[in-house]
Amino acid sequence: MTATQQATGIPAIAEDRARRYRQDGLWNGELVHERIRTYYTATPGRTAVVDGDRRMSYRELGSAVAATRDRLAGLGLSAGDRIAVALGNCAEYVVLVLAALELGAVPVLIIPAFREHELDHVFSVTEPVAFAVDGHGRRKEAVATARRLRDRHPQLRHLLVRGVEPGVGEQDLTVLAAAGAGPVHPWTRAVEPSDPAVFLLSSGTTGLPKAIPRCHEGYEYMIRSALRVNRMDEHAVNLVVMPAEHGFVMNCPGLLGTLSVGGRVVLSTPDSPAVAFELVERERVTHTTLVPSVALRWCAEAEKTTRDLSSLSVLLVGGARLAPDVAAKLETRLGARVQQCYGMSEGLLCYTGLDDTDEVVHRTQGRPLSPHDEVRVVDLHGEAVAPGQIGELLTRGPYTVAGYYRAPGATIEAFTEDGFYRTGDLVRVDARGNIEVLGRVRDTINRGGEKISAEELEDVILRHSGIAAAACVAMPHQVLGEVGCLYAVPGAAADGDLDLRAVRTFLDQQGIAKYKLPERLELVAELPLTGVGKVDRASLRADIAARLEAESR
Repeated sequence: MTATQQATGIPAIAEDRARRYRQDGLWNGELVHERIRTYYTATPGRTAVVDGDRRMSYRELGSAVAATRDRLAGLGLSAGDRIAVALGNCAEYVVLVLAALELGAVPVLIIPAFREHELDHVFSVTEPVAFAVDGHGRRKEAVATARRLRDRHPQLRHLLVRGVEPGVGEQDLTVLAAAGAGPVHPWTRAVEPSDPAVFLLSSGTTGLPKAIPRCHEGYEYMIRSALRVNRMDEHAVNLVVMPAEHGFVMNCPGLLGTLSVGGRVVLSTPDSPAVAFELVERERVTHTTLVPSVALRWCAEAEKTTRDLSSLSVLLVGGARLAPDVAAKLETRLGARVQQCYGMSEGLLCYTGLDDTDEVVHRTQGRPLSPHDEVRVVDLHGEAVAPGQIGELLTRGPYTVAGYYRAPGATIEAFTEDGFYRTGDLVRVDARGNIEVLGRVRDTINRGGEKISAEELEDVILRHSGIAAAACVAMPHQVLGEVGCLYAVPGAAADGDLDLRAVRTFLDQQGIAKYKLPERLELVAELPLTGVGKVDRASLRADIAARLEAESR
C-alpha cells in the first residue's frame, strides 16, 4: 500500500499479488492517459473527437487538454483533488477528464440518473473540490442542485457549468476547456501508477452509492486488454451513445480505449436511433456500446432505415441480460457481430469472443478478460459448487479493486479476507469457462442496466405517513428487463389517495433518482414472511409474475 492509499482510505491489493502483476508485466508502470498523449504529436491531423458539427483533431485535443490542465491548476486544484463530473456526452467532458488525469486530480464520474439524495452521499464520501455540471436540456435543474450542494459541502469550492450563464464564483466550462492561445506548462507526472485514476460509482445495489477507486495500473491494464478482445485499433470509429460516466462506456474499452489507440470518438445520445444511424453512415462508425433496451430500439429502427450501416463491425452489449433471440436479431438486422460484455465497476469483465460460435455469443456472457482473473462459484455457505452448477460468482484479479473508498464496513461485507469480491450474481460456468448470468443473490432490480436497491427504496418510502410496511421487488418488463413493483401495507394515516402516482410523487420529492421509482403499486393487508420472519421476496416476485401473466390473457 502506498502512502497515498494509507492516507486516503483506498484499500490496496495484497502485496504478493501486486508484486506478481508487476513482475509479469501486467502492471507496466503506465498511467491511463499516457498512450493518448502520444497521438497529440504522432497523428496530430487525425480526427480524435466528433461532437455534433464540432471536430477536434488530436493536435487540437492535446492543446485543449494542456490549457485546461493549466487553468485547473490556476484555480488551485492539484494532484489528489477530486473533480465530480456530471456532463452529457460532449467534447468538454473528454477534455476535462483528460486534463484532470494530466493534473493528477481524480474525476468522480457521476451516474447521470443520480439526484440530490445520491449526490449528497457521494460528495460526503469523495469530498470533491470542483463539480462540472451540465445545464443543457433535461439537465437544466442540475445547476440549481449543484449550488445547493455547494452550500452544504464546504470543500466544494468551484462549480464548472455548461449550458447556463455562470453565477458568482462559477466557471464557464466551455471557456475553461477551450484550446489555449499561448504557451502552457510542460506536463510532468504528479502521481504514481498505484494512485487512483478515477472514481467510478456503484449504482446502489445494496443501498447508497459507493465510491470505487480505479488505480492507474490496474485500470490501464484492463483498458489495454479490452482493446485486444474488442479488436480496436487506429482505424476504429467508436459511437458513444450511452452516458460516458458509466464505466462500461468509458473503459470497456470505451472512450478511453478508443483514444488510447488513436481512434475516433463520436459523441451522441441514446435518445434517437435515427440520429445514431445518421452518424454511423456519416462517420463510418465501426464500434458502439449499447444496453439491451437501446439495442431493441436499434433493431426496430434498422427495419425501416435507408442509412448505410455497412461500416459497423462490433456491437458491444452489456449492462443487463441480452436475450438470445435479440442477440441474433441484432446481428441479422445491423450486419455486425454482437459481443456480449458482463462485468462490474469493481473490476471483473467477461467478453464473448468475436470468433466464438453463435451459441456462445447469443447465450452466454463470455469468459474473463484476463487469464490472471480468478473466479470462484460458491454456494450460500461459501463452499465451491460442482462444475456446471449454479452459485454466486466471486472474483479477484489484476484490475479488480480491493475495496471501497472510505467505506470499511461495505468493504468487509463485499470482499472476502483473501481479496475476492462477492459479486452477488448467480452464475453457471460451462466447461470452456463461459459464464452465464442467471440472477442475483440479493433482491435488486436491474432496470435496463441501472441497478436499484430495494432496501434503499423501502427505507425512504417508510417515511410516508400513510405506509406501514413496504417491500419492493423486481417485476418483469419486456423492454427494460426488470422494473420495480412496490408492495405496501397502508398505515392508519392512509387515505383514499394512496396510489402509484402519489407514491412516485412522494419519492420524487425525497430526491430519489427517477429510474428508481416503482412502476407498479400493490396494496396488501400484510407482507408475506419467511420462517425466520423476513419478508418473503420470492413469494412477492412470484405473485407479481402471476398477476402479469393473468392480465396478459
